[in-house]
Amino acid sequence: MTGVWIILLLAGLFEVCWAVALKYTEGFTKLWPSLFAVITLGLSVYLLSIATKKLELSVAYAVWVGIGTVGASLLGILLFKEVANPAKLVFLGLLIVSIIGLKNSA
Repeated sequence: MTGVWIILLLAGLFEVCWAVALKYTEGFTKLWPSLFAVITLGLSVYLLSIATKKLELSVAYAVWVGIGTVGASLLGILLFKEVANPAKLVFLGLLIVSIIGLKNSA
């Protein structure tokens, strides 16, 4: 994996962090979760901007959103007891396949 893909992976992981942190902010009424959400959001977007210098925007953005979606969905299931029915898991699997396909197409 080249450096730009590692940067994009990190951007996606920070996206998961801020997305999950939103749940803990309670509408940005709690200071520490709110700060964490804002900082990780900034880091995520900054790293995405670096990745788009070398990668196609369409691929970088789709992979970034895909990582965030899969990560937030899985953590929603684990942390917040969200529904984990077979259909949801199949579609998350398809999203993972799509992310890998987009990475390989770039």
